[in-house]
Amino acid sequence: MKLNSLIKNIKSKFSDQVFFDENLSNYSWFNLGGPAKIIFKPKNLHELSFFLQEIKGFKKIKVLGVGSNTLIRDGGYNGIIIKFGKSFSHLSMLNENTIVAGASVLDKSVSNFALENFVTGLEFLSCIPGSIGGAIRMNSGCYGEDISKILVSVQAIDFDGKIKVIRKEDINFFYRGCNLSDNLIFVSATFKGRKNKKAEIEKKMKDLIEKKKKDQPSQIKTCGSTFKNPNEQKAWKLIKDSGCAGMIVGDAYISKKHCNFFVNKGNAKSEHLEDLINRVRNKVLEKTGISLELEIKIIGEKI
Repeated sequence: MKLNSLIKNIKSKFSDQVFFDENLSNYSWFNLGGPAKIIFKPKNLHELSFFLQEIKGFKKIKVLGVGSNTLIRDGGYNGIIIKFGKSFSHLSMLNENTIVAGASVLDKSVSNFALENFVTGLEFLSCIPGSIGGAIRMNSGCYGEDISKILVSVQAIDFDGKIKVIRKEDINFFYRGCNLSDNLIFVSATFKGRKNKKAEIEKKMKDLIEKKKKDQPSQIKTCGSTFKNPNEQKAWKLIKDSGCAGMIVGDAYISKKHCNFFVNKGNAKSEHLEDLINRVRNKVLEKTGISLELEIKIIGEKI
């Protein structure tokens, strides 16, 4: 089914939540990207389910969280972008050590909530620049921890508008990924930690945040680690040892503080970042024989 044939129907039912040809540059930490054909901002799960049932058969759908790991191409996205609102940002305690979080809750907000409720094991989330939905999809982690170690279950909705609960035991997690279908939209998740003293949790969080500040750049237009670490090696070291440090394409450059962080100096285009990515990947392959795999996601169309 073509998107154009759906537009009139969608607009009549969700006039204040559907946006056409809106620029996506404000939805990515790179501050880059062309327009999306449609952006839908559901107010609740019922609306999301109804919307998906209305467009049943159309599969070019992406959920965009805070855009902390997404490079959106200059040609925009010729499909539907779903952007969650406040109702998907809920946080609650299921029991003394189990937390339920909406998909659009910031990772650091979950760690702060755990701290206030004396739950340990989620401190690493304070260093993950994203939201819970993306964290599950990417099996986000750092400093020896990741989502798979704390997840109990994920609540999702498929492209047909059907809601389901998937237990951790039924998910195959791996380094920066999982085997869950791209046709599933995560709406919330349940996490389990352990009870501990607040002071000890707070100290662990502080230590992790300080380590991150020391190792990684901040307050710049970047989307975090560009490449995954291959086979127990560090991507940043492979990039540096291959002579890529300081490489520049247009207004896109490699951070001096961390070679795996690519930055928009201010006036870069998405094509500059993508060109820089490809140049680095080719040079690392030429020098080391290792093919780097992207950690960030690239979506949309080239101009």
